[in-house]
Formats: sequence, C-alpha cells, structure tokens
Amino acid sequence: MPHAPRQQALPRFIQRQYAFAAHIRNPQHAPAPADVAPQRMAAYTELFYNNIHEALSNAFPVLRALHNEARWHALVRDFFATHRARTPLFHELPREFLRYLQDERVQCEEDYPFLLDLAHYEWVELELLTAEDEVPAMMADGDLLGGVPILSSLCRLLSYHYAVQKICPDHIPQQPDEAPTHLLVWRNREDVIGFIELNPVSARLLQLIGEQPERSGRELLEQVAQELNHPNPQTVLAGGHTLLDELRQRGIVLGTRPPRRNP
Repeated sequence: MPHAPRQQALPRFIQRQYAFAAHIRNPQHAPAPADVAPQRMAAYTELFYNNIHEALSNAFPVLRALHNEARWHALVRDFFATHRARTPLFHELPREFLRYLQDERVQCEEDYPFLLDLAHYEWVELELLTAEDEVPAMMADGDLLGGVPILSSLCRLLSYHYAVQKICPDHIPQQPDEAPTHLLVWRNREDVIGFIELNPVSARLLQLIGEQPERSGRELLEQVAQELNHPNPQTVLAGGHTLLDELRQRGIVLGTRPPRRNP
C-alpha cells in the first residue's frame, strides 16, 4: 500500500482524514481516530466494505462462485486495503480489481492458477457492455476477399492459458492447457454478449485484420497460408472466406472499407 505523506507535515484536519480512511480500508491494522465514536466508525467501515464487496461479487460471478466465504472476503479485503485506484468512478472498480490482480496481488498458496485469466475474461464481458459502438464508413456487402474487411468495435480477440469459458465450480483446472485457448467475445445488435472459440488459424486471421487494416482479405489469408507453409493455399483462402462470411452474418465483420476517392 503506498504511503501517505508524512503526517507531521500535514494540517491536523488532513491527518484526521488519512487516519479515518486508513481505518476504513484496513480496520485490523489501522487504529480508528480517537475522537470518532466506535459505533459511528463501525458503520462507515461496514458500509464502505459492503459496497466494494457487492460490486466485485456482481462483476465477477464465476470467480465469486469458486471461492468459499472466507477466501472471497480475504481477497476482497486485501484489494480494498492495499490498492490505490486510478479513478474515483465506481463503475471502474472491476478494472481496478483486475489491475490489482495483475500488478499487485502477492499470490497465495490458495490462489487458483487461472485467477488472472478468469478475472480478465469476466471483466471483458463488462467492458463490452458499456463500450461505445463506433461504426465506420463501410460497404456492408463488400467483397471480403478483394476488399479490406472491417471488424466491429464491439469484439475482442483473447488468448488464455486456460479454457476460461469452461471454468465453473464443477470444473476447476489445476494446470494450464497444452495449447492456448483463443476466444472472440463480442456484443451483438441486441446488446447480448457472445463468444466463439477459435482455432489458431482463425485467431491469426482476426489478429492480422486488426494489425494490418490496409490489406485485403485475400492478402491476409495468403499471409496466413505462408506462415503455415500450407501445401495448398487455396484451401486456406476458401476456409477463410467462409469464416469471414459467417462473422459478417453475426455482425462481427461489418463489411469492407470503401474505395478511396481520388483527390
């Protein structure tokens, strides 16, 4: 936990604020201000913690279901006591929890090895629910091979060491999978979150669409075939074209970029 400024260098009312906040964050280790009634201090402490606990439990339901009461409260309490948020916005709390797991959490023996992977997957669903849809200029019925395919701004390409979409209280893996799990998560036109498990070839194609937004679908698939050293590139082109068509039907591929106008 970052240190507060040296107390003796601060005005007395700010010192009291630091003491008040420190006790709320970590009542087991920070004494309550002497001039605040214990009942009133306890009410504030319970109120703040319960708000944090409820928000995280709702944001990470699978993660919550995997932990018993004691372990979940210990995890939430450690986050509340040690993490310094970068934003005062309460709806950003799940992102702050993810930062805590990624950058600050001192792994305990009881921690699941997939803790960060699963938390990130659950956070992405939340992030997509509040993301703004950016619809660029496009040709909805454009040629996905000859033209430049455009992905929806409401899709995320993810790769994990664990098949996070399968984790639940009845399925708790102890070791990472032999190969990464590639997922495409998106928000559809009805604002429902869905996901598709991708094979490595499909994941690579979507990665290239995002990284090389000037190249046609054919050029990208030819690159994939070359990387695979595939004996029959036409097979890759045909399979990739089918995939792009399916993604367009789902609203993940929006269409193709309009041709540039000559000046």
